[in-house]
Amino acid sequence: MKTRLLTFALFAVTAITVTFYPAMQSNSATSITPHRIEPVITIPFANERPKIEVVFVLDTTGSMGGLIQAAKEKIWSIATTMASAQSAPEIKMGLVAYRDRGDQYVTRVIDLSADLDSVYASLMDFQAQGGGDGPESVNQALDDAVTKISWSQDQDTYKVVFLIGDAPPHMDYQDDVKYPISLKTAHRNGIVINTIQCGKDHSTSRDWQQIAQLGGGNYFQVEQTGSAIAMTTPYDNKLATLSEELDDTRLYYGSAEEKVRQAKKQAATKKLHAAGSMASRARRAAFNTTVSGAENLLGEKELVDGVTSGKVDLADLKQEMLPASIQALAPAEQQAAIKEKAERRKELLDEMKQLNKQRSSYLKDKVAASGDANDSLDHKIYRTLKAQAEKKGIMYESETPEY
Repeated sequence: MKTRLLTFALFAVTAITVTFYPAMQSNSATSITPHRIEPVITIPFANERPKIEVVFVLDTTGSMGGLIQAAKEKIWSIATTMASAQSAPEIKMGLVAYRDRGDQYVTRVIDLSADLDSVYASLMDFQAQGGGDGPESVNQALDDAVTKISWSQDQDTYKVVFLIGDAPPHMDYQDDVKYPISLKTAHRNGIVINTIQCGKDHSTSRDWQQIAQLGGGNYFQVEQTGSAIAMTTPYDNKLATLSEELDDTRLYYGSAEEKVRQAKKQAATKKLHAAGSMASRARRAAFNTTVSGAENLLGEKELVDGVTSGKVDLADLKQEMLPASIQALAPAEQQAAIKEKAERRKELLDEMKQLNKQRSSYLKDKVAASGDANDSLDHKIYRTLKAQAEKKGIMYESETPEY
């Protein structure tokens, strides 16, 4: 009898343990799971987003000062316009600056990158000098744009070049790859070539139109100054200031090699804050508040975003991989520092988005009142981007670009 009772008791205890063990485990796990900081920026998975790669091939000879200055002021607006597509595309930009043989350089190539701060920092160094003898090294510039840029092999990527200049190509250089050959290569790789002529030189018009035709793109002409809409607003200074503070919320982690790249990005950011106009910095702020702009804002291996999004567990990182500013802190203090940065980042982004709505509305009203926006560089580029991107399934609803 005792044996039966003992057997029954053991069976009952086992059954109760099996029944309630999952709940006991769940409660235990809940009690030790740390509180997760809510993500500030949500970036969709890359395979869900279309891709845009754009390279500006820019004549930097002496006559192009007005257009170069317009490019420095407007490149962020172009980026924000591209970011306004329904599906928040991934955006990369690159540059090819060109002059002519005998000048300080013939071409300078800045490869495609999602780090637009670094691309812009390179653009800031370009000055209008040299040239003056008519034709320029357009052929080499186009060949470099097609063959020396790291274009995507994805057929669905919208790959586009804007050739911008005021002088025709040298067709007398025997060792040049002539533009008809480069354009055949571009066509095979799905790269569209558009041309923007500055001024009204007839020989340039003829070549620019032929380049656009062979490149499957559009040709349009603007004034020598660029005909860009570059207005200031009462919101620019505040946006520029908040944007600089937003940049200070970034913390980077990684290997020594990765930290070198991150330091270069931070140096580029400091350069544009130090030397860029308030209006251009406000335009950058507008771009960085978009989903597409988040990649430029954050860069590679940004710790605050990594931890708050759940992609990075702080406990898994070796001490030497952490940012220097938090390496000496205890784990709880590190978490607190990251939480503080995340909360401040959210406050700044919310304020910047609100200010940018006001800025955008102000500019659109001001441009509409001027009555001549349709002939501007902004609108001509936007109409071209909108029509060509649609062929890749990238849709833009707005009738006007961002300014």
